[in-house]
Amino acid sequence: MKGRFVTLEGVDGAGKSTHQQFVADFLATKAPHVIQTREPGGTDLAERLREAILQNPMAPEVETLLIFAARADHVTRVIRPALDAGTWIVCDRFTDASVAYQGAGKGVPADLIQRLSAAAHAGLAPDRTFVFDCSYEVSQQRLAGKKLDRFEREDRAFFERVRNRYLELAKAEPRRVRVIDAAQPLPEIRKALECNLADL
Repeated sequence: MKGRFVTLEGVDGAGKSTHQQFVADFLATKAPHVIQTREPGGTDLAERLREAILQNPMAPEVETLLIFAARADHVTRVIRPALDAGTWIVCDRFTDASVAYQGAGKGVPADLIQRLSAAAHAGLAPDRTFVFDCSYEVSQQRLAGKKLDRFEREDRAFFERVRNRYLELAKAEPRRVRVIDAAQPLPEIRKALECNLADL
């Protein structure tokens, strides 16, 4: 039986990375094998590209091309083989992040992102996506004191464009994309995650 593909999305500071282990542990009660991975990243090559993307200023189109190069390697080497073997995957970000960050955030044309998606992972989409949502104020509070990458240093207008695009994705695909109020207390967030994972 083919594995399931679960992705975690959201604005910086929403805490999605904090909940990745919980989601993986919960899925381990349903699936024989569960792995965790991230984007950009997940392979040696993709991790090197991640470092370059997060630290070096570049044109939005260049950034998008590098992210999809990392994604294509990740899908080829890790994601597709794992799913085909029946393994369930929990991935910190996937193509929805490119739609929100590079598309809405930085103005990269949607048709370019669509073409790159088709090239990098034709026929592959997450079975369930969680968008961890919070206000700009909550995000900044959580990022305070942390060494920030260049995405985390973006201004409020960028944050709001990204956030709004994520919420639009959830409205457009309610069966796949579920919004989690990331400002809630931890027990409430975990309860919401469990409820939205039960039907996988």
